[in-house]
Amino acid sequence: MNYQILKTIIDTELKRFETISEDEWSYKASPEKWSRKEIIGHLCDSAFTNIRRFVVTQYKENENIVYDQDHWVKAQNYQNIPTAEVINLWKSLNYQIVHIVENMPDEVLQRTSDTSKTTPEILTLEVLIKGYIDHLHHHLKTI
Repeated sequence: MNYQILKTIIDTELKRFETISEDEWSYKASPEKWSRKEIIGHLCDSAFTNIRRFVVTQYKENENIVYDQDHWVKAQNYQNIPTAEVINLWKSLNYQIVHIVENMPDEVLQRTSDTSKTTPEILTLEVLIKGYIDHLHHHLKTI
């Protein structure tokens, strides 16, 4: 797999983020909807969780690693953190993911992790990495 695409996404988005005003980052369409800043925060939470998956699955199969996205965003209070700090966290976490996947031996890509909250959902590292990139694309489109 070519993981260079993730680094390209990060670099491209960081340039685009500079064109978004602080008001646009903080705007919430309604109290229950996430702002752009909270979406980036959610992507940080996703990165935290997936870093753990990408590392642990290399040495321990079918570990159950999940998170509750709404609770994480609320608990981390991204809405009240300076936008630049949230963006820097997102950048750092994603560059760490690039480092992890670039250094991942091919033979571990078929090892599996359980990502379910209830019924087991067993996915290979290869599928998890692709899913992470797809999830990133999905949320970045909404910003």
